Amino acid sequence: MADATGQAGPKIIAIANQKGGVGKTTTAINLGTALAAAGHPVLVVDFDPQGNASTGLGVGPEARTRTTYDLLIEDADLSDVAMQTDVPGLMLAPATTDLSSADVALVNDPGRIFRLRSKLRAGMAAGLAPDFVLIDCPPSLNLLTVNAMVAADSVLVPLQTEFFALEGLSQLMLTVREVRQAANPGLRIEGVVLTMYDRRNNLSRQVEADARENLGDLVFRTLVPRNVRLSEAPSYAMPVLMYDPASAGSLAYTALAEEVLQRNGLGAGGAAGPRQEEGADVG
Repeated sequence: MADATGQAGPKIIAIANQKGGVGKTTTAINLGTALAAAGHPVLVVDFDPQGNASTGLGVGPEARTRTTYDLLIEDADLSDVAMQTDVPGLMLAPATTDLSSADVALVNDPGRIFRLRSKLRAGMAAGLAPDFVLIDCPPSLNLLTVNAMVAADSVLVPLQTEFFALEGLSQLMLTVREVRQAANPGLRIEGVVLTMYDRRNNLSRQVEADARENLGDLVFRTLVPRNVRLSEAPSYAMPVLMYDPASAGSLAYTALAEEVLQRNGLGAGGAAGPRQEEGADVG
């Protein structure tokens, strides 16, 4: 596919929020699965030392022979690290806890913030050709997250619908602006997706209203609900779209994928469909 500038190559999206537990990994796994199901090959780059995206896609620690640590630090090629998952059309560059030492390992490298971008570009030039690359960032604004933003075309922000949800967003936006000014002038915000939404909860509705008032069209129409199946799926090492395709969580991520495709000129056209908020706190 072509990016917004008309250049050939995948759309690279960093999924980031410095706060933990907001649904970054859940979004990376399930948005990736939904995009792949829509006919768009996806590479998920697990850039969180916890390795939860790898586990959630069915790749256990014993199978992670080459990882994003090797990609970033040991000069492994992307083709050596990327592996096919059980999800048709979805590849994974897995992570282990080794990645947590990246800051120290790269401290003396003047080009350290460009490492991931260089490796992704080299991998695409060598023939790896997904339509989308989704980078699952760690829950902090550290060197790994900055590497992801320097490599990315855009940043997708999962935002939990809870008290103080918007409070930390300003720091993330500041980091995006600094990366744009220093290293990646084309970086933009792909959008903000509201997660763990409960339509019966006044607080969820208030956070949604505040987010839409402050951020406008940056906020996706799709609302990802609190959903039992979304919570259960990782324990079975599979995306919710494979674990229970009819669940509210699956429907939400399918709708989110369609919005992402539309925003990139690849959807069915027109406005996004109805908000996927039904089924909060149910299976």
